[in-house]
Amino acid sequence: MVTWTAKNRNRIMTITTRLSLFFLGALAVVLVGFSSTVYLLARTYLNRQVEDRLEAVLNTLTAGAEIEPGGLEWEPHERHLYLDQDLGGGPLPWLVTDADGKWVDGSKHFFPEKRFADSPLAHFTGPSSNPVVQWQERPWLVSQRRLENKNLAVPPSQPQANQQKQLYPALVITGGVSLADVETTLRNLAISLVVVSSGIWLMALVGGRWLCRRALLPVTNMANAARKMDAGDLGQCLPIADTCDEVADLGLAFNDLLARLHESFERHRRFTGDASHQLRTPLTAILGQIEVALRRDRSLDEYQRVLGSVQGQAQFLRQIVEMLLFLARANAEAKLPNLEIIQLTDWLKEHLHEWSTHERFADLRVEADIPLPVEAQPPLLGQLVDNLLDNACKYSQPGTPIVIRLIGDKDSVFLTVEDSGCGIAPDDLPHVFKPFFRSSQARQRGFSGIGLGLAVAERIATAFGGRITASSEPGKGSCFRLQLPQATSVGRNDSTQNPHSQPRDVAPDCKR
Repeated sequence: MVTWTAKNRNRIMTITTRLSLFFLGALAVVLVGFSSTVYLLARTYLNRQVEDRLEAVLNTLTAGAEIEPGGLEWEPHERHLYLDQDLGGGPLPWLVTDADGKWVDGSKHFFPEKRFADSPLAHFTGPSSNPVVQWQERPWLVSQRRLENKNLAVPPSQPQANQQKQLYPALVITGGVSLADVETTLRNLAISLVVVSSGIWLMALVGGRWLCRRALLPVTNMANAARKMDAGDLGQCLPIADTCDEVADLGLAFNDLLARLHESFERHRRFTGDASHQLRTPLTAILGQIEVALRRDRSLDEYQRVLGSVQGQAQFLRQIVEMLLFLARANAEAKLPNLEIIQLTDWLKEHLHEWSTHERFADLRVEADIPLPVEAQPPLLGQLVDNLLDNACKYSQPGTPIVIRLIGDKDSVFLTVEDSGCGIAPDDLPHVFKPFFRSSQARQRGFSGIGLGLAVAERIATAFGGRITASSEPGKGSCFRLQLPQATSVGRNDSTQNPHSQPRDVAPDCKR
């Protein structure tokens, strides 16, 4: 067994830490996924915008060329182009060259006086190359489009010139769009996403840990209170937080458990005290009689009288010990195995034959007609019925009827024992099934007994899966009601043929 100490608790990871790590990890995954998705969508959108702008530049430049029978015509003087101001985003570099790479036209802003030899646009070879080039310390997205007159029978090797226009066999149009603004925007977006995500994660760290500690604070308080509890004082309770949640429900459940344990310990303490008192009385009587008999020599008759008295006290002592052992069994042990299915109606009539020699046999009345099957051990069931009948005979006058009634419903069988005796006071009625309880009325009237018969009857009823209750009206009699679950069918172990076969564990004979 591992000893739980404060040192061990400091070495483990607390629930607060585990919950915090789990939710912070999940939040980190969500934030990283969200930020990455936003960044990728923004980059895709901005790159698509740049590509669309570049396509618009090439379309505008392409519109400046006309197909003539002798070749392609490019006359920038007749068609004024606004590409130096872009279509709304600042000046853009563009070039128009012939098939031999010679200058035809270009952006005045980027290529003054036709100085374009050192420009990456002049050496761009088309889609097979990297579309992003570095120029003027900035990245540029570059695209190229080649225009040809396919209707020429023999393409001229040199541009044809006349008085009015110049024709080219092919024109190469190259345009570029700066990616600096896109990269700046994406860099700012990445920084913003990192800062915002980190801020949210840190806020969740602080707030989540505070919330976990506050939520688990009642558990910590209950643990501290439990460590301070003394085994000698089980009446203490755990502090319950007014949160109406699972933690409060756990505290209530533990307090209910402590209350039941306290009640059980108190019951055992009272039981031990009462048992010691009940055992001390016959032992004192036995020792006293033996001591008196040994003071001087006695006659044979006197020794026999003393031995007979000692034997009676010893039998009474054995009866008390057996009943105490039966009542001291744990509830799990009281669930008796190998129960038999018996027809209670037939069994009861046969069992009452044993009462034929009793002085109150003529007062017994049985009201039972229909067969009622139950699961029980016949000897223990007989002990239960005998205890109820003994109790009825003891507290009622001879000549008054004692009615034994059997009734049943769909699920249960009810056996009642009614008498017309002195009854039980309302204050004593809740305690009649407690061990060693005897009412003040019984003691005043001198009724013999030790107060264990009804306690044994209740334990037997519980072992059979049933329950026993009592009702009474002072001066008019009492009624004890035994409820047992009704058996579904009669099995092979039907005990109606031998209702008094002895089981392994038999409750002691209790005569109140």
